[in-house]
Amino acid sequence: MTSEDMISAPANAKTPTRCALGLGSNIGDTFAQIEKALELLNASDGITVVARSSDYQTPPWGPVPQDDFRNICVLVDTVLSPHALLKRCLSIETELGRVREIRWGPRTIDVDVLIYGLETVNDPDLELPHPRMSERAFVLIPLAEIWPDAPLGAGVTAAEALKTCPDQDGVVKIDG
Repeated sequence: MTSEDMISAPANAKTPTRCALGLGSNIGDTFAQIEKALELLNASDGITVVARSSDYQTPPWGPVPQDDFRNICVLVDTVLSPHALLKRCLSIETELGRVREIRWGPRTIDVDVLIYGLETVNDPDLELPHPRMSERAFVLIPLAEIWPDAPLGAGVTAAEALKTCPDQDGVVKIDG
């Protein structure tokens, strides 16, 4: 099966769909939080983690003062629907102690569905491709590392969007 076949497989088929997820943490042991989230994702029925970016230290996004984040992107193959994948990501957040008190506030873990093959979803619970990822260096840098031709929508790839993305200087690769 080619990479293109993986991207374009319909959600209701048994053929997995290639998806991108963004993970971030800035409370507690951020490395352990992300590793546990990856373990839970990979142990989930219908989800296989196939690639993981490097870890990046990134400044917080939004108006809430808080510690820097550790961010990564992962590629998964899944036979779950987009909404079922989102539901699993949210359940992992809850399992790892995520509490949603303040928008853009500190968090133990954040697991965002960024891309679901070539599908477009636009409803109150889920927008795909993620509508603001092309403006966020903390997403584009790790995503372009593992999937430079990731389809962001409107014919733009992760690598292309990264060329004009602001705030790249604040995203620092964590060695080791």
